[in-house]
Amino acid sequence: MAETPHFQRIALIGIGLIGSSIARAVKALGLADEIAVQTRREETLERARALDLGTSYHLSAEDAVEGADLVILCAPVGAYGAIAETISGALKPGAILTDVGSVKEYVVDVVAPHVPDGVHFIPGHPIAGTENSGPDAGFPELFVGRWCILTPVEGTEETAINKLGAFWSAMGSAVEVMECKHHDLVLAITSHLPHLIAYNIVGTADDLAGVTKSEVIKFSASGFRDFTRIAASDPVMWRDVFLTNREAVLEMLGRFSEDLSALQRMVRNGDGPGMQALFTRTRDIRRNIIEAGQDTPMPDFGRGAGASKDDDAE
Repeated sequence: MAETPHFQRIALIGIGLIGSSIARAVKALGLADEIAVQTRREETLERARALDLGTSYHLSAEDAVEGADLVILCAPVGAYGAIAETISGALKPGAILTDVGSVKEYVVDVVAPHVPDGVHFIPGHPIAGTENSGPDAGFPELFVGRWCILTPVEGTEETAINKLGAFWSAMGSAVEVMECKHHDLVLAITSHLPHLIAYNIVGTADDLAGVTKSEVIKFSASGFRDFTRIAASDPVMWRDVFLTNREAVLEMLGRFSEDLSALQRMVRNGDGPGMQALFTRTRDIRRNIIEAGQDTPMPDFGRGAGASKDDDAE
């Protein structure tokens, strides 16, 4: 087992669900002496201060990363390029620069050109979250039992990769190293496409609800409730995900459309055996997810407090 790492100063650029959860976990586990919290909005920064999430609070990203040996970008990925350019000159030699974004090729494209020599750039993605956002939404156990994928750029020192991996392990995550293009393809089907479908189906229901809106809300069964939960995720974050992982999302959307057309034909033709075979196969996949420890078999149709997990809500 890797030794639990300790950092002198961690800078969190962005303090939403993921950033505030990291702050809480780092404090609870004693993983750093200092936690520098940065966000652009004064009211958000003051809320982070009221929650005692850090040891210093900054509106300037440059000030936050000064002297930090671990810098974590926790803002929407669309802002990464500008942030990387801003903090480039303030990054400490030997520091690790990472992120929590749901796409990785784009992150490498916009961040890597601004990373100075001597700084270890290791893109990362903790696959954990809820549909809630903001500094109040975080909790220190968010990463326990979840995966964190690291996609280090070519030439990254193994010691830096191991140290960052140990950091995530200390917060309860299982860590896997993956090539960034492969990461984006995998997440396109496991996370990005389901969110796209969720936003769309809720929008469709709203379009149909002009006459029967009260019935749509009143009689929402568990399936529609789950869709509305996912569709409640941060719109800015997901806008950026779809803009920055377009190729992989479109590829998966094309495959999904073909499969949906095949299912449509089954329904139209009354192909009971075909539908049963498909539903049996997909039910087995769901059972495999439970066996892998990524969910529980509890139905939880009421979605009790703290029970819902949106594993890629960033």
